[in-house]
Amino acid sequence: MKSSLLAQRAMPVATMLAAVLLLWYVGSVGLNAAGAIERVLAPKGPYSTLDLIATTLEMQRPVLPAPHQVALELWHSLLDWPLDSPRNLLYHVAVTAQSTLVGFVLGTLLGVALAAAIVHSRTLDRALLPWIVASQTVPVLAIAPIVLVILGSLGFSGVAPKATIAMYLCFFPVTVAMVQGLRSPQRIETELMHTYAASRLQSFWLLRVPAALPYLFPSLRVAIAAGLVGAMVAELPTGAQAGLGARLLTGSYYGNTVAIWAALVMSALLGLLLTVAVGGVEKLALRSRRAAG
Repeated sequence: MKSSLLAQRAMPVATMLAAVLLLWYVGSVGLNAAGAIERVLAPKGPYSTLDLIATTLEMQRPVLPAPHQVALELWHSLLDWPLDSPRNLLYHVAVTAQSTLVGFVLGTLLGVALAAAIVHSRTLDRALLPWIVASQTVPVLAIAPIVLVILGSLGFSGVAPKATIAMYLCFFPVTVAMVQGLRSPQRIETELMHTYAASRLQSFWLLRVPAALPYLFPSLRVAIAAGLVGAMVAELPTGAQAGLGARLLTGSYYGNTVAIWAALVMSALLGLLLTVAVGGVEKLALRSRRAAG
């Protein structure tokens, strides 16, 4: 029974993965064909379609590397170099993950604090919420260099500037979700707390916070993914030597598209891992809440 259920869940994922790989290979052949003909096949004379396909999938600097080229790049990067080597992608993953997690924690704390203030004050609701929404209309690519320059002039370097950009992208979904969650208790529930002579702080912790948990955790999954993007974007204008963003920048400098795609795949895997971790924490928190209830 468990094996059949697992197979049913895995089948859609496997089907989608196969479709993506097929489209990827087709795209690699189509985008690399012109370069393969011009640089490799035409100087050698007549060629067949199979020769063209084989050449497009094995080019040194392809426009779009084939999946097996990216997989080989990941294999060699992870296994041929020590973990503390800049040539190992796990080294860059650790640097980016550190900035992401610090920014995520700070963004979550800021988002929860802003939501609590907005819910408890009509003045802050009218004053803060429009500016919080407006803050997300500024592209992170535009604000990142400004923030990095300001923090650099104040003596902050390393993780702090990148974590600040990650926090900037993390706090918004948490704030919006928590405002909705803290306001979700019905009127009869709040009146019941008044009947028990509960203070505003007790009503907040015993009623509003538990009611907001189902709203909080989905926003945390969005926030952790956004924080990863922010951390990688923050690595670009600084010319950082470590981090997945720096790896992307280095690959673009040297036209190494295989290394660029390997870093992209690794960043996607990191984002998936962080999201799954937040989902695991969500299950534990909600399970303990149900047990306590």
